[in-house]
Amino acid sequence: MAKFSRLTVLNTMIETGLVPVFYHPDVEVAAQIVQACVDGGARCIEFTNRGDQAHLVFGELVRRFWDDERVILGVGSVIDPIAAGLYMQLGANFVVGPVLNPEVARLCNRRKVAYSPGCGSVSEISAAEELGVEIVKVFPGSQVGGPGFVKAVRGPMPWTRIMPTGGVSPDEENLRAWFAAGVACVGMGSKLISKDLVAARDFAALRQRTAATVALIQNLKAEVGENL
Repeated sequence: MAKFSRLTVLNTMIETGLVPVFYHPDVEVAAQIVQACVDGGARCIEFTNRGDQAHLVFGELVRRFWDDERVILGVGSVIDPIAAGLYMQLGANFVVGPVLNPEVARLCNRRKVAYSPGCGSVSEISAAEELGVEIVKVFPGSQVGGPGFVKAVRGPMPWTRIMPTGGVSPDEENLRAWFAAGVACVGMGSKLISKDLVAARDFAALRQRTAATVALIQNLKAEVGENL
């Protein structure tokens, strides 16, 4: 079962502004990645369901970080209710997917777990919101239309909370464009948790990069004002 309430998860995503996204088959490496991101100030960490027996790695991460109140672990790359149910039973605090699946939305609602499905059109976003989704994942962010798409959606639908994933990087110009457009938070994968840092096991550098990104996001949010 989830450790944190849905409200806590959603508010933390919005307050922090950053959701690191990664997958690694080695539990020890995965744990180091989570530790570095959390030490850098990112609390909601998305572990993607992308490898064979990925759920076993996730389950071990949940056990290892259960006593750390900073760590809010969720699962990504979920496209069906079977996977969603499995990960929620293991302790997923939120579920993210590349597509919208109404069955997953209903299952998450039943268990009061936050669900962020990938949407690429205004109609999909609206359908997700009808199913109770609070923060919609726009995916793939840059291909769908980038910050311009977010701004256009929030014109007629200012209540919509969006988390772009794909095309988000830790540099100031990129993040400024997204937050000025009105995103609630951003999901960031390989541009944050890069292959070279992981290969070198340079988790200190990952912590520093995460801390710098979180600080930049906080400054940008204060600069552009609340768009929620």
